[in-house]
Amino acid sequence: MSGTTVEIVTPHGRLRGVRRANGSCAFLGVPYAEPPVGERRFAAPVPHRGWAGVRDATTPGATPQRRQLAEVTLIPEPSIPGESTLNVDVFTPDPGPARDGGLPVLVWIHGGGFVAGSPASPWYDGAAFNRDGVVTVSVSYRLGFDGFGRLDDAPGNRGVLDWLCALEWVRDTISAFGGDPRRVTIAGQSAGGAAVLTLLGMPSAQQLFTAAHCLSGPAVHITTGQAESFGRALAGRLGVPPSRAGLSTVDETRILAAQRELAPLGEAPADPVAAITGLTNGLVLGPVVDGDLLPESTVDSLRAGRGADKPLVLGATEHEFAFGFARARERLADIPATALLSAAGVPESTASGFVAAHPGLDTADLIGRYVTDRLFGVAAAETADARGTAPTWLYRFAWPSPVFGQAVHCLDVPFYFDCLGADGVSAVAGPRPPQELASEVHAAAVGLITAGDPGWPAGEVRVFGGPSAFGADTYRAARALLVT
Repeated sequence: MSGTTVEIVTPHGRLRGVRRANGSCAFLGVPYAEPPVGERRFAAPVPHRGWAGVRDATTPGATPQRRQLAEVTLIPEPSIPGESTLNVDVFTPDPGPARDGGLPVLVWIHGGGFVAGSPASPWYDGAAFNRDGVVTVSVSYRLGFDGFGRLDDAPGNRGVLDWLCALEWVRDTISAFGGDPRRVTIAGQSAGGAAVLTLLGMPSAQQLFTAAHCLSGPAVHITTGQAESFGRALAGRLGVPPSRAGLSTVDETRILAAQRELAPLGEAPADPVAAITGLTNGLVLGPVVDGDLLPESTVDSLRAGRGADKPLVLGATEHEFAFGFARARERLADIPATALLSAAGVPESTASGFVAAHPGLDTADLIGRYVTDRLFGVAAAETADARGTAPTWLYRFAWPSPVFGQAVHCLDVPFYFDCLGADGVSAVAGPRPPQELASEVHAAAVGLITAGDPGWPAGEVRVFGGPSAFGADTYRAARALLVT
């Protein structure tokens, strides 16, 4: 019956969810940590102490997001007010104590450049995974400066600590939802994909998951110097010391405004050179290589063998952020691509070599291809090569949306979740996106989660919705062209 409630007992207390028409049960806004407010605002997450009575989990919980990053994510991710923002949404086909060891688990980490995003998107509903025998968990974590800003007297990488706390909650609690804590796959898209790679290389996370799936995840390795510099700049703009005590006196609205001024991710610059440099120079808020929680960059950690026991699937869409430049096609038509790339700081030999390797593309498409390869192609090749013989599969999502004429950033997410009928999908994928393609992409995800194998030979590139115009070796070709 649709809409009936269902109750389960967890280690933290009794929980009321809802059983949907598709047979899946949803438990929404379940706290894994205490609200990060007051004295806990710039502190490490504190595991939730539990509750008395029956806690209602039939509506989404509060989110840390205060403004959707619509220009970048394209995914409908609602902002929900409230203080208890460190929570998870759990979707399960079989609520209650796990039977026969329990079902495999997918833990999803949303994207949004580490400054936006929400687990409450209709695209992240786990119904299709539940249909295929997978318990699904969507995680909320602190964003922006609250999650990743560096302060003199506060723990760093607070958003990373949130991921760890959520994974520990899954380890300790998911069996109450029918899941098996010994079979946990982490997955995420964009910044969520970067989070997956970060966790894959993190020493303290190794026992908390067994496989990883990275969708369009750039390599992120912010240095302590960069993080400290940004923290001082933000505190200076707000007129307070760069400390927990100083920032705690400032209203959240003012901090968010200063953050947007100093790190305007999601703002589309009119200058194409500024757009190129803004997209390719890297983020200023995100996981920090601090020598402690993250002792070295992800690529260096993987090269040392960390995470080698875990199967990894990673890849990107064919065009990623190229649609932003495609919108300026007429304005860019008379500007040589080499001139734009050189103005953006790309060495002249690299710029000319890249243009020569992509004949037949106009300036807009060449610049879009450069940004895609610089951000995602190079990262995929470096990650795969750093893992050596560890089980690694590469993919490319090449189906061009009729809305954009390209396979853009975020387009593959509803195919991954097999939710083509969800709200907002037609605005990105058109009125009739191909169900056969969604079945293929989703089946690969289920294969990794349930069997540790997405269904094609390891080391090869699977092209979904292709063919890819740039060939199956595009990741290593991109690195050869762009890394000098």
